[in-house]
Amino acid sequence: MAADIINLRQARKVKARAEKDKTAEQNRLTFGRTKAEKQLTKSLNEKAERALDQGKLERPDEN
Repeated sequence: MAADIINLRQARKVKARAEKDKTAEQNRLTFGRTKAEKQLTKSLNEKAERALDQGKLERPDEN
């Protein structure tokens, strides 16, 4: 019943590093876009919203 002996301090540091790397990857995906990419996404969203609004039917108010 021989088990591998590990240093808990080092294991905690390795775990913390892995969590930081995971967080950093998420932030790169979320915030790592250029200004041009952000503007392109914004303009595409606005265009899609305008196209959707143009297709709406207006109903007369029932009073």
